[in-house]
Amino acid sequence: MRIFENAAELEEAAGQELGVSGWHQLQQEQIQAFADATLDHQWIHVDEDRAASGPFGATVAHGYLSLSMLPYLGAQVYRVQGAAMVINYGLNKVRFPAPATVNSRIRDRLTLKSVTATEHGRQLVFLHEIDLEGSAKPACIAETVALLRS
Repeated sequence: MRIFENAAELEEAAGQELGVSGWHQLQQEQIQAFADATLDHQWIHVDEDRAASGPFGATVAHGYLSLSMLPYLGAQVYRVQGAAMVINYGLNKVRFPAPATVNSRIRDRLTLKSVTATEHGRQLVFLHEIDLEGSAKPACIAETVALLRS
């Protein structure tokens, strides 16, 4: 984990890859819980028998499940000491280039694209590349925006 002593030190890292999280295995129980929470019960996510004969040979995690893993995975990569809070401000761009099938493993490769001072704190723009173990393509590529308050 990369630890920044303060927001000014974080600013110096703009444009750099901050690191890579540990691997996380996407299990059917997590996929089912996400389906239940979002009411998205499309068969490709929850019907293991039908999905086995589908285009990917198994159930696949929702793309938004991969996206929702960013806070968990990103927290393994960096921390700013003394930050009062880092809050989600939004997304600039999201793509899901490859399906993450059940039991596949994902991890976050995190780059700090920019840090901009605003009246509300510092605006942080990150590039998250969600690696999919064994795949040339990532499961998700997302540019996120957060606000850091010290």
